Amino acid sequence: MWLADAATSRFLDAIIDNIPAAIFVKDARDLRFLLINKAAEQQMQCSRRDVVGRTNAELLPASEADAYDAVDQEVLRSGVMHVGEGVFRTPDNGDRLMHTTTILVKDHGVPRYLVGISEDITERRANEARIVHLAHHDALTDLPNRVFLHERLVEAVAAQRRSGGLVGLLCVDLDNFKAVNDSLGHAAGDDVLREVAERLRGCVREDELVSRNGGDEFTVLQPRLGSPDEARQLAERLIVELSRPFLVNDQEIVIGASVGISVAPQDGESADLLMRHADMALYRAKAEGRGAARFFEATMDARLQARRSLERDLRLAFAKGELELYYQPLLTAGDERISGFEALLRWRHAERGFVSPTEFIPVAEEIGLIGPITEWVLTTACAEAVGWPGDVKVAVNLSPAHFRKQNPVFAIARALAESGLAPSRLEVEITETVLLNDSESNLAILHQIRALGVRIAMDDFGTGYSSLSYLRFFPFDKIKIDRSFVHELHSNAQCAAIVRAVTSLGASLGVVTTAEGVETVDQMERLRAEGCHELQGFLFSRPVPADEARALLGVASGIRDVS
Repeated sequence: MWLADAATSRFLDAIIDNIPAAIFVKDARDLRFLLINKAAEQQMQCSRRDVVGRTNAELLPASEADAYDAVDQEVLRSGVMHVGEGVFRTPDNGDRLMHTTTILVKDHGVPRYLVGISEDITERRANEARIVHLAHHDALTDLPNRVFLHERLVEAVAAQRRSGGLVGLLCVDLDNFKAVNDSLGHAAGDDVLREVAERLRGCVREDELVSRNGGDEFTVLQPRLGSPDEARQLAERLIVELSRPFLVNDQEIVIGASVGISVAPQDGESADLLMRHADMALYRAKAEGRGAARFFEATMDARLQARRSLERDLRLAFAKGELELYYQPLLTAGDERISGFEALLRWRHAERGFVSPTEFIPVAEEIGLIGPITEWVLTTACAEAVGWPGDVKVAVNLSPAHFRKQNPVFAIARALAESGLAPSRLEVEITETVLLNDSESNLAILHQIRALGVRIAMDDFGTGYSSLSYLRFFPFDKIKIDRSFVHELHSNAQCAAIVRAVTSLGASLGVVTTAEGVETVDQMERLRAEGCHELQGFLFSRPVPADEARALLGVASGIRDVS
């Protein structure tokens, strides 16, 4: 059924009046308003009776009226629809951003009406701006993120190529920040990171950019650097500022920072290269003791490539089963009988030859390979020792990094169960670093290991500042006197006194004392006279492969092969 004309008119009026966008209809001849809907009334904050029959000039400030009139005249002249955005000022609702489409309606070729459809996009644009901001800023600190930094760095490098000058890039990494999260929780760590961001902002100029790259890593971009010394001075200010205590939950926390610096164009003419070189310089700063700033040097790249090559080769060697265990005997001081062997990790590289454990074990710790390697060592050493005489023990070193990453108790229990070795024939050696880091948790782990029936030795005893104090916390079965004291036993009275004190302490506590690094008969005799229980060193034997260790067990006493 078709609607009558009056009904159709009311129907269309109702639709137009309820469209959420503001609709304006003007007479094309004099540009007076003929109609506005409810949304237009809300936008203009006045009723349609106050609008209909009037012009822009009669309703709006002169500058706004002129702008709208210019659009209307352009549409009348060209007959082409106009789309634009502009600010509409309201008395009570502030400035609103409007997206407006203006259309010319003709009747038999004669312009009759101008129809405007206007949508308030203020919130939409604000939301879009927030999304863009979040995409380019760190949510925790509200600093620019890595994406924003890279964009600005690309611009700075391009400007440097056009106009000359220098660009500085400083990579800042917090020292000892992990301890904050571990001891006080991540909420406290977040508080520290926010404070770090504020301190960094306070150190830079208006044209310099501070960004957070993630974790505890920050970057400062100096787009117009006067000289490399300016970058050095800023780095020193940052280190001083971040070394001041942080107050978190009424506790003072000291962390510090290390800084790596690269400068364009001498350290690279691309954003990616500058970032890479600043990272290398930062790595060097942390490796040299932290709390320092280092500029990139060309030799760092070669060292980094060598380090990456070592990492790659170590992963491959472990996967292919190319690591080996050598065994160095421990002898009873009285009769020089083999009481056990220390299992020592060796890596025979196809091109480098033997790689020193002091070189590859720290790498294994840093890349997270130390856990699997230690499990393999435990399994292999226990399987080997089960074939030795029943009173001969095997000692395995546990890395502090293993304690940080996972509980070693399970690996020890599995190695014992798979090999069938009596737990009392396995000794695990730790250094005091294990107890320095998260001592309460690690002490609990040591008690779990002891509960298995495994013996526990403190290695390198006397080299740390608190070795003695740990004897109060845990009943070690053995303390190993560090080779540095044995080496100077005859030439340094203090070393001799320390050895005497340790052997006396061991005797009073009922703890076995083992001297490492014994190389001469005089050292052996002196240690025997001081009451040391066990001896280990090149005087008796170097570390040897498993088959040679089995052969050594056939020697009654007095081993002297130092070849």
